[in-house]
Amino acid sequence: MSSEKSRYYEVCKGFNGLDKVLLRDPRGSSAEVYLYGGHVTSWKNDHGEELLFLSSKATFKPPKAIRGGIPICFPQFSCHGNLDRHGFARNRLWAIDDHPPPFPTNTSNKAFVDLILKPSEEEMKIWPHSFEFRLRVALGPGGYLMLTSRIRNTNTDGKPFSFTFAYHTYFFVSDICEVRVEGLETLDYLDNLQKKKRFTEQGDALTFESEVDKMYLSTPTKIAIIDHEKKRTYVLRKDGLPDAVVWNPWDKKAKAMADFGDNEYKHMVCVEAAAIEKPITLKPGEEWKGRLELSIVSSSYCSGQLDPRRVLQCS
Repeated sequence: MSSEKSRYYEVCKGFNGLDKVLLRDPRGSSAEVYLYGGHVTSWKNDHGEELLFLSSKATFKPPKAIRGGIPICFPQFSCHGNLDRHGFARNRLWAIDDHPPPFPTNTSNKAFVDLILKPSEEEMKIWPHSFEFRLRVALGPGGYLMLTSRIRNTNTDGKPFSFTFAYHTYFFVSDICEVRVEGLETLDYLDNLQKKKRFTEQGDALTFESEVDKMYLSTPTKIAIIDHEKKRTYVLRKDGLPDAVVWNPWDKKAKAMADFGDNEYKHMVCVEAAAIEKPITLKPGEEWKGRLELSIVSSSYCSGQLDPRRVLQCS
């Protein structure tokens, strides 16, 4: 590895001896990516503050998925199909891709890693399709985090395949009761707590007083997650991912999960860029791309209230 690249990129050992890649920006922001699952487990700003939630009880023991960070759900989201919940990409060992095909990229992004996942014989038995899944995780000069997935159908039998997908992002928040999600107003959603019944979102913003598990349809490319107590806003931008899942397990479900602290629901919210309602179908040789960009801005105030519209319009 060149000394120039090693300033931004380091491969080292993480929990339980699992390999991880540490990305660093000279201004101080950082990210960690485990090869197990192609899983981003940490994203810190230039003050060293953690922005992603990772459960204190997360197990870094294959084949168990890592609880928190940004799990990748492929080729199936949740139970939308016949595979195990959320598919298999999040509990397989990915490889570093030293020779990715040409990638239109911002030349100022020097802190990045390219990973690749190809099916093993084990995957072919449960999902009989040949594919290449390339993932680039990049840390931008402003401390933003970008994940770009490229999935290609490499079947030689002429058969197409379909899949659903999500970046299952766990954001760290100071107090879930003080969090607002903006950008999903008036949209239709499927409520997983009511047998996927379809509703239309009411109100100015999504707030949290109990368990939430909703899949919003035909969502905008930008969503804001406002942490009132921290006076900061996460801005989620996405391409190729029309749906958005919002989830918080609340107290009862939290206590039922072995890899999740009883009270940790207070400090996380999942807002997940996804393609679920209409599965993606690829013919042999075709490629799909789905991009997620996360950034942080200071929340602005207006009459004592956070003004997320300014964030959505101007950031």
